[in-house]
Amino acid sequence: MDSLALLLAATLNSGTVLAFAALGLLINERAGIVNLGAEGMMLVAAVAGYATAVHTGSDWMAFAGGAAAGALLAAAFGVLVIWLNTNQYATGLALSLFGTGFSAFVGIRYTQEKLTERPSFQIPVLTDIPFIGPAFFRQHPMVYIAIALTAALAWFLYRSRAGLVLRAIGESPESAHALGYPVRRIRLIAVMVGGALCGVSGAYISVVYTPLWVEGMVAGKGWIALALTTLRPGGRHAYCSARTCSAASRCCSSTYRAKACRSRASS
Repeated sequence: MDSLALLLAATLNSGTVLAFAALGLLINERAGIVNLGAEGMMLVAAVAGYATAVHTGSDWMAFAGGAAAGALLAAAFGVLVIWLNTNQYATGLALSLFGTGFSAFVGIRYTQEKLTERPSFQIPVLTDIPFIGPAFFRQHPMVYIAIALTAALAWFLYRSRAGLVLRAIGESPESAHALGYPVRRIRLIAVMVGGALCGVSGAYISVVYTPLWVEGMVAGKGWIALALTTLRPGGRHAYCSARTCSAASRCCSSTYRAKACRSRASS
Protein backbone atom coordinates (compact mmCIF):
# COMPACT_ATOMS: atom_id res chain seq x y z
CA MET A 1 0.00 0.00 0.00
CA ASP A 2 2.83 2.39 0.83
CA SER A 3 4.46 1.80 -2.54
CA LEU A 4 1.15 2.45 -4.33
CA ALA A 5 0.67 5.66 -2.37
CA LEU A 6 4.17 6.80 -3.34
CA LEU A 7 3.42 5.93 -6.97
CA LEU A 8 0.26 8.04 -6.94
CA ALA A 9 2.13 10.92 -5.30
CA ALA A 10 4.87 10.74 -7.95
CA THR A 11 2.22 10.63 -10.69
CA LEU A 12 0.62 13.83 -9.43
CA ASN A 13 4.02 15.49 -9.18
CA SER A 14 5.08 14.60 -12.71
CA GLY A 15 1.62 15.27 -14.14
CA THR A 16 1.72 18.84 -12.84
CA VAL A 17 4.50 19.61 -15.32
CA LEU A 18 2.37 18.49 -18.25
CA ALA A 19 -0.79 20.07 -16.82
CA PHE A 20 0.53 23.64 -16.77
CA ALA A 21 2.12 23.36 -20.21
CA ALA A 22 -0.92 21.67 -21.76
CA LEU A 23 -3.31 24.27 -20.32
CA GLY A 24 -1.17 27.05 -21.80
CA LEU A 25 -1.05 25.38 -25.20
CA LEU A 26 -4.81 24.75 -25.03
CA ILE A 27 -5.41 28.49 -24.65
CA ASN A 28 -3.22 29.08 -27.70
CA GLU A 29 -5.04 26.42 -29.71
CA ARG A 30 -8.45 27.82 -28.80
CA ALA A 31 -7.28 31.20 -30.09
CA GLY A 32 -6.32 29.60 -33.40
CA ILE A 33 -2.56 29.48 -32.81
CA VAL A 34 -0.36 26.37 -32.60
CA ASN A 35 2.89 27.09 -30.80
CA LEU A 36 5.48 24.39 -31.49
CA GLY A 37 8.02 26.30 -29.41
CA ALA A 38 6.78 24.96 -26.06
CA GLU A 39 9.93 22.91 -25.52
CA GLY A 40 12.19 25.94 -26.00
CA MET A 41 10.03 28.17 -23.83
CA MET A 42 10.03 25.61 -21.03
CA LEU A 43 13.81 25.26 -21.17
CA VAL A 44 14.40 29.01 -20.99
CA ALA A 45 11.84 29.28 -18.19
CA ALA A 46 13.52 26.39 -16.36
CA VAL A 47 16.89 28.12 -16.29
CA ALA A 48 15.26 31.48 -15.50
CA GLY A 49 13.30 29.98 -12.63
CA TYR A 50 16.31 28.11 -11.30
CA ALA A 51 18.51 31.20 -11.45
CA THR A 52 15.83 33.20 -9.63
CA ALA A 53 15.54 30.53 -6.95
CA VAL A 54 19.33 30.45 -6.49
CA HIS A 55 19.57 34.23 -6.03
CA THR A 56 16.37 34.83 -4.04
CA GLY A 57 15.74 31.52 -2.27
CA SER A 58 12.02 31.84 -3.05
CA ASP A 59 10.10 29.24 -5.03
CA TRP A 60 7.31 31.71 -5.78
CA MET A 61 9.75 34.25 -7.21
CA ALA A 62 11.17 31.43 -9.32
CA PHE A 63 7.73 30.63 -10.72
CA ALA A 64 7.20 34.32 -11.46
CA GLY A 65 10.55 34.48 -13.25
CA GLY A 66 9.73 31.40 -15.29
CA ALA A 67 6.32 32.79 -16.22
CA ALA A 68 7.89 36.09 -17.28
CA ALA A 69 10.47 34.30 -19.44
CA GLY A 70 7.80 32.17 -21.08
CA ALA A 71 5.53 35.15 -21.70
CA LEU A 72 8.40 37.15 -23.23
CA LEU A 73 9.30 34.39 -25.71
CA ALA A 74 5.62 33.84 -26.49
CA ALA A 75 5.21 37.56 -27.16
CA ALA A 76 8.05 37.43 -29.69
CA PHE A 77 6.41 34.39 -31.29
CA GLY A 78 3.04 36.16 -31.35
CA VAL A 79 4.38 39.29 -33.00
CA LEU A 80 6.06 37.25 -35.72
CA VAL A 81 3.04 35.03 -36.39
CA ILE A 82 0.11 37.38 -35.78
CA TRP A 83 1.44 40.71 -37.04
CA LEU A 84 4.17 39.70 -39.51
CA ASN A 85 2.24 36.66 -40.80
CA THR A 86 5.15 34.22 -40.62
CA ASN A 87 4.41 30.50 -40.79
CA GLN A 88 3.43 29.48 -37.26
CA TYR A 89 4.85 25.96 -37.56
CA ALA A 90 8.25 27.10 -38.81
CA THR A 91 8.35 29.95 -36.28
CA GLY A 92 7.47 27.58 -33.44
CA LEU A 93 10.21 25.14 -34.41
CA ALA A 94 12.68 28.02 -34.63
CA LEU A 95 11.63 29.14 -31.14
CA SER A 96 12.14 25.62 -29.82
CA LEU A 97 15.64 25.42 -31.30
CA PHE A 98 16.49 28.90 -30.03
CA GLY A 99 15.29 28.08 -26.53
CA THR A 100 17.31 24.87 -26.45
CA GLY A 101 20.55 26.60 -27.41
CA PHE A 102 19.97 29.76 -25.38
CA SER A 103 19.14 27.87 -22.18
CA ALA A 104 22.23 25.70 -22.56
CA PHE A 105 24.42 28.78 -22.99
CA VAL A 106 22.92 30.80 -20.14
CA GLY A 107 22.69 27.84 -17.80
CA ILE A 108 26.38 26.92 -17.87
CA ARG A 109 27.16 28.77 -14.64
CA TYR A 110 24.20 27.21 -12.84
CA THR A 111 25.07 23.57 -13.41
CA GLN A 112 27.11 23.54 -10.19
CA GLU A 113 24.75 25.73 -8.15
CA LYS A 114 22.56 24.16 -5.48
CA LEU A 115 19.24 25.33 -4.10
CA THR A 116 18.58 25.73 -0.42
CA GLU A 117 17.04 22.80 1.41
CA ARG A 118 13.65 21.99 -0.05
CA PRO A 119 10.71 22.48 2.36
CA SER A 120 8.21 19.68 2.86
CA PHE A 121 4.53 20.44 2.32
CA GLN A 122 1.60 18.70 3.92
CA ILE A 123 -2.00 19.49 4.80
CA PRO A 124 -2.62 19.10 8.54
CA VAL A 125 -4.95 16.29 9.65
CA LEU A 126 -5.55 15.09 6.07
CA THR A 127 -1.94 14.01 5.67
CA ASP A 128 -2.37 11.53 8.56
CA ILE A 129 -5.09 9.55 6.78
CA PRO A 130 -3.68 6.12 5.87
CA PHE A 131 -2.83 5.73 2.17
CA ILE A 132 -4.80 8.82 1.05
CA GLY A 133 -2.67 11.22 3.07
CA PRO A 134 0.74 10.23 1.64
CA ALA A 135 -0.72 9.91 -1.86
CA PHE A 136 -2.63 13.17 -2.17
CA PHE A 137 -1.97 15.57 0.69
CA ARG A 138 1.82 15.87 0.81
CA GLN A 139 2.24 17.67 -2.50
CA HIS A 140 3.67 21.04 -3.41
CA PRO A 141 0.96 23.76 -3.50
CA MET A 142 1.47 24.08 -7.26
CA VAL A 143 -0.06 20.61 -7.70
CA TYR A 144 -3.34 21.81 -6.20
CA ILE A 145 -3.12 25.07 -8.14
CA ALA A 146 -2.83 23.07 -11.37
CA ILE A 147 -5.96 21.07 -10.52
CA ALA A 148 -7.90 24.22 -9.64
CA LEU A 149 -6.64 25.97 -12.78
CA THR A 150 -7.88 23.09 -14.92
CA ALA A 151 -11.41 23.47 -13.55
CA ALA A 152 -11.23 27.26 -13.83
CA LEU A 153 -10.09 27.13 -17.46
CA ALA A 154 -12.87 24.69 -18.36
CA TRP A 155 -15.39 27.09 -16.85
CA PHE A 156 -13.77 30.07 -18.58
CA LEU A 157 -13.80 28.49 -22.04
CA TYR A 158 -17.34 27.07 -21.95
CA ARG A 159 -19.28 29.15 -19.40
CA SER A 160 -18.01 32.72 -19.77
CA ARG A 161 -18.50 35.36 -22.43
CA ALA A 162 -14.75 35.99 -22.69
CA GLY A 163 -14.16 32.29 -23.32
CA LEU A 164 -16.83 32.30 -26.02
CA VAL A 165 -15.12 35.25 -27.70
CA LEU A 166 -11.76 33.47 -27.53
CA ARG A 167 -13.16 30.33 -29.12
CA ALA A 168 -14.95 32.38 -31.77
CA ILE A 169 -11.68 34.09 -32.69
CA GLY A 170 -9.99 30.72 -33.01
CA GLU A 171 -12.74 29.16 -35.11
CA SER A 172 -13.77 32.13 -37.27
CA PRO A 173 -11.52 35.19 -36.93
CA GLU A 174 -13.24 36.95 -39.84
CA SER A 175 -16.63 36.77 -38.14
CA ALA A 176 -15.17 37.94 -34.84
CA HIS A 177 -13.49 40.87 -36.59
CA ALA A 178 -16.76 41.76 -38.29
CA LEU A 179 -18.39 41.95 -34.85
CA GLY A 180 -15.77 44.45 -33.76
CA TYR A 181 -13.45 42.29 -31.66
CA PRO A 182 -9.69 43.10 -31.88
CA VAL A 183 -8.63 39.68 -33.14
CA ARG A 184 -4.89 40.30 -33.22
CA ARG A 185 -4.68 41.78 -29.75
CA ILE A 186 -6.78 39.03 -28.20
CA ARG A 187 -4.70 36.38 -29.92
CA LEU A 188 -1.48 37.99 -28.68
CA ILE A 189 -2.80 38.08 -25.11
CA ALA A 190 -3.82 34.41 -25.39
CA VAL A 191 -0.39 33.47 -26.73
CA MET A 192 1.35 35.33 -23.90
CA VAL A 193 -0.86 33.74 -21.23
CA GLY A 194 -0.15 30.33 -22.74
CA GLY A 195 3.56 31.10 -22.78
CA ALA A 196 3.43 32.16 -19.13
CA LEU A 197 1.84 28.83 -18.18
CA CYS A 198 4.51 26.96 -20.15
CA GLY A 199 7.04 29.06 -18.24
CA VAL A 200 5.52 28.03 -14.91
CA SER A 201 5.79 24.42 -16.05
CA GLY A 202 9.47 24.85 -16.93
CA ALA A 203 10.22 26.53 -13.60
CA TYR A 204 8.40 23.74 -11.75
CA ILE A 205 10.71 21.20 -13.38
CA SER A 206 13.94 22.90 -12.28
CA VAL A 207 12.76 24.10 -8.85
CA VAL A 208 10.43 21.36 -7.57
CA TYR A 209 10.32 18.28 -9.80
CA THR A 210 14.10 17.88 -10.08
CA PRO A 211 15.63 20.78 -8.10
CA LEU A 212 18.71 21.32 -10.25
CA TRP A 213 19.68 22.66 -13.65
CA VAL A 214 20.90 20.34 -16.40
CA GLU A 215 21.03 21.14 -20.10
CA GLY A 216 17.98 19.78 -21.92
CA MET A 217 16.26 18.74 -18.68
CA VAL A 218 12.75 19.28 -20.08
CA ALA A 219 13.46 16.15 -22.15
CA GLY A 220 10.53 16.32 -24.57
CA LYS A 221 7.81 17.22 -22.07
CA GLY A 222 6.93 20.26 -24.20
CA TRP A 223 6.21 18.00 -27.17
CA ILE A 224 4.12 15.69 -24.98
CA ALA A 225 2.06 18.64 -23.75
CA LEU A 226 1.61 19.76 -27.35
CA ALA A 227 0.39 16.28 -28.27
CA LEU A 228 -2.09 16.31 -25.38
CA THR A 229 -3.76 19.42 -26.77
CA THR A 230 -3.18 19.86 -30.49
CA LEU A 231 -3.25 16.19 -31.50
CA ARG A 232 -6.39 15.33 -29.55
CA PRO A 233 -9.28 13.79 -31.54
CA GLY A 234 -11.02 16.54 -33.44
CA GLY A 235 -8.14 19.00 -33.15
CA ARG A 236 -8.26 21.39 -36.08
CA HIS A 237 -4.49 21.48 -36.55
CA ALA A 238 -3.85 17.83 -35.79
CA TYR A 239 -2.67 16.70 -39.23
CA CYS A 240 -0.17 19.49 -39.87
CA SER A 241 1.11 19.41 -36.31
CA ALA A 242 1.50 15.63 -36.37
CA ARG A 243 3.67 15.86 -39.47
CA THR A 244 5.71 18.69 -37.98
CA CYS A 245 6.22 16.88 -34.67
CA SER A 246 7.18 13.73 -36.53
CA ALA A 247 9.75 15.65 -38.57
CA ALA A 248 11.12 17.31 -35.44
CA SER A 249 11.37 13.94 -33.73
CA ARG A 250 13.28 12.46 -36.67
CA CYS A 251 15.59 15.48 -36.68
CA CYS A 252 16.31 15.10 -32.94
CA SER A 253 16.90 11.35 -33.37
CA SER A 254 19.34 11.99 -36.19
CA THR A 255 21.16 14.55 -34.05
CA TYR A 256 21.51 12.14 -31.13
CA ARG A 257 22.69 9.35 -33.43
CA ALA A 258 25.30 11.68 -34.91
CA LYS A 259 26.51 12.64 -31.43
CA ALA A 260 26.71 8.99 -30.45
CA CYS A 261 28.73 8.16 -33.58
CA ARG A 262 31.15 11.01 -32.91
CA SER A 263 31.46 9.87 -29.30
CA ARG A 264 32.31 6.29 -30.34
CA ALA A 265 34.74 7.56 -32.95
CA SER A 266 36.57 9.76 -30.44
CA SER A 267 36.83 6.90 -27.95
